[in-house]
Amino acid sequence: MPPLPDLPVTEALPRLAAALQEGSNAVLVAPPGAGKTTLAPIALMEEPWAREGKILVLEPRRVAARAAARRMAELVGEAQPGGTVGLATRLDRAISDRTRVEVVTEGLLVRRLQTDPGLDDVAAVLFDEAHERNLDTDLALALCLDLQRALRPELRLLAMSATLDIARFAAVLGDCPVVESLGRAFPVAVEHRARDLTEARDLPEAMASAIRGALPKYPGDVLAFLPGWGEIRRTAERLAGLDAEIIPLHGELPPAEQDRALNPHPQGRRKVVLATSIAETSLTVPGVRIVVDGGFRRAPRLDPASGLTRLVTVRISKAAAEQRAGRAARTAPGVAIRLWTEALHRGLPPADRPEILEAELSGLALDIAAWGATEDSLAFLDPPPSGALAAGRALLRNLDALDEAGRITAMGRGMARMGTHPRLARMLLAAEDEGEKALAAGLAALLEERDPIRGRETAADINARLELLHGGDHPNADRATIQRIRRAAALHRRRLRLHGTALPGGEAGPLLAAGFPDRIAAKRGTMDGAFRLASGQGARLAANDPLGRAPLLAVADLELAGTDARIRMAAPLDLATLERRFPERLRWEESATFDARAGAVLARRRRMFGPLVLEEHALPAPDPATIAAALATAIAERGLRDLNWTEAAKQTRARLRWMAGVEEGWPDMSDAALAAGVQDWLAPHLQGCTKLSEAKSLDLATILRNLVPWERQRRLDAALPARIDLPGGRSAMVDYDRDVPTLEARAQHLFGLDALPKLAEGRVPVQAALLSPAGRPIAVTGDLHNFWRGGWLDARKDMRGRYPKHAWPEEPWRGA
Repeated sequence: MPPLPDLPVTEALPRLAAALQEGSNAVLVAPPGAGKTTLAPIALMEEPWAREGKILVLEPRRVAARAAARRMAELVGEAQPGGTVGLATRLDRAISDRTRVEVVTEGLLVRRLQTDPGLDDVAAVLFDEAHERNLDTDLALALCLDLQRALRPELRLLAMSATLDIARFAAVLGDCPVVESLGRAFPVAVEHRARDLTEARDLPEAMASAIRGALPKYPGDVLAFLPGWGEIRRTAERLAGLDAEIIPLHGELPPAEQDRALNPHPQGRRKVVLATSIAETSLTVPGVRIVVDGGFRRAPRLDPASGLTRLVTVRISKAAAEQRAGRAARTAPGVAIRLWTEALHRGLPPADRPEILEAELSGLALDIAAWGATEDSLAFLDPPPSGALAAGRALLRNLDALDEAGRITAMGRGMARMGTHPRLARMLLAAEDEGEKALAAGLAALLEERDPIRGRETAADINARLELLHGGDHPNADRATIQRIRRAAALHRRRLRLHGTALPGGEAGPLLAAGFPDRIAAKRGTMDGAFRLASGQGARLAANDPLGRAPLLAVADLELAGTDARIRMAAPLDLATLERRFPERLRWEESATFDARAGAVLARRRRMFGPLVLEEHALPAPDPATIAAALATAIAERGLRDLNWTEAAKQTRARLRWMAGVEEGWPDMSDAALAAGVQDWLAPHLQGCTKLSEAKSLDLATILRNLVPWERQRRLDAALPARIDLPGGRSAMVDYDRDVPTLEARAQHLFGLDALPKLAEGRVPVQAALLSPAGRPIAVTGDLHNFWRGGWLDARKDMRGRYPKHAWPEEPWRGA
């Protein structure tokens, strides 16, 4: 093997070797460009403990894995990976019997652990750029630590990064030694923009302007950081005519296109590399001395409304900004131009949030279950959020991957081996013959990648996308994306052990329904394009979309748009398919619901898939109790206003309410309590009724009174009588439906009464409203004794003038 180059990390390699000779774990911290990615694995493979096994090097991205494997192969004197240094990604594999160092992406290690839980031929696992905290990184590290603890104490684990949270990684690795390489860093001058961008969509214009200004001012090539391929394309358009080669670099490019950015330009012409975050770490873009940082990145975020993870554009952290700036000083002094102000920089978070705290976690939940562990038994740097993990497990139960007790099923084990999202794995395993397997492979690849047909107004039929994989055409088709989908489909074919020439057959709808049972959609009402998903969520299509008239859809791709989700890709489905594929999920349900337009309860028999109504028929002889219950519910929901609230009913309710306020054991007469209890006190009296109007015939006063037993009814009449006896053999009604119960009577009828009666032994107040002979109010008093001797004198003068024929005694308590 040729001698290794003298790079900044070289001086730290003996200390690293000693640490891993004495113990199983270590942390290596070295600045960007120090050479840790390529030199550390090659140096360690010659250690005594590594001679009988491979060294796995985990890279967070396919581009970085390919670049690292190629560079290491060169260092050991080999032209391409596949010999001493191997490469394994989702789309690439170059491994042989001679391979000693294998560069893999993290997801592949998780799959390998599930099929080979002992990692018998592996001596060490190196986690490169561990600070990025991808979901697969955290899971792979947790599983390797569990393997090391239970079966393989001799397995070496090494975390490597430039900006690592050293204390946390060292702690989770068992308080292991930390080896730091200061390196030979060149200085980086940092410039900030004078004004912040108001919106991320202004970034391409600002980026192009900054690049045009930097090229004549500073030497070297340019590495510009943008959030995604869309911003890269728009920036490239604005750089047209620039005297430099414009080279995009992002994960969706074919390998040959990626190599253009990673290789020195043969003619020596200056390069402008427009890259996503994949160039932030691991990769070396030669010749770069100018970094222009847009300050944004794409990050996965859980959308609570849909339960899915979506990529959103967010600000980078200070740590990411430092990583990006370091790309300008790998070989010489450089400059980093940041398109944000110093004030905004001071407010950036110190580091990016780990993906495990933001993403949808059904895949993580499946891997934990397949490993035979719980999240509490694994050493995660950050425990997965309980809510997201519970949602992921709920989805897995819906996909038949977990049983009700949370144990993995045979289907779940098969899904875990597929190496893709649980939804897509379930879809692949639902294929019943070779034709369906070929179709499922294409569908899974299509859904893993971007939609190959650009434009928001594109019709949603997923079959139009599938046709592109087999020679079809579309004016807005993205050829590069189609090629990636074809390569991924070939991978899925291999996973399904499918012959390469097998032609797709069958229909997409049933396969999508297997992977997306919560997104089976039934047409809602008569309006084209309105649907309801089996999850209960609303969804829509453009009214002119051909699928808008379909009674049933299997939806593959949703985009939130206001209160409803927009269906981006779907396939038609029919009821017969659901009956054959999902017999256990279909059920007949008899129900009675209130129809506001008819003002009546209608009884229906429905064929249900989750909350979706697939068929509906009227019940000719519905159960009266069911009808009564539905009618009572409708009355409660309408605020009880449809009942016959006669004066007697109002007074009965008010008297009961007053008693409940002074004694225990009386029913709550509030609106909320009556509405909540309609099934107990009202529904039995609605037997035989179907219409809302028929509730008016109920004797509500008697129904309310009978809410208490006979002894309490007697107590009610004694404590709060409906009428109070007055002198002269008369009586007056008490109005209890007031803030204070009120006895209303002509003043003459109260002559001879010196005090108002006590209600409920004086615990309920009462007042008297004295009326004139014409029934008009004279006065209201709660103290009749003092009123006769005070206020009555003025009232008497007024009444004697108005009604001289009536008696108006000076001492009415003595009688007329």
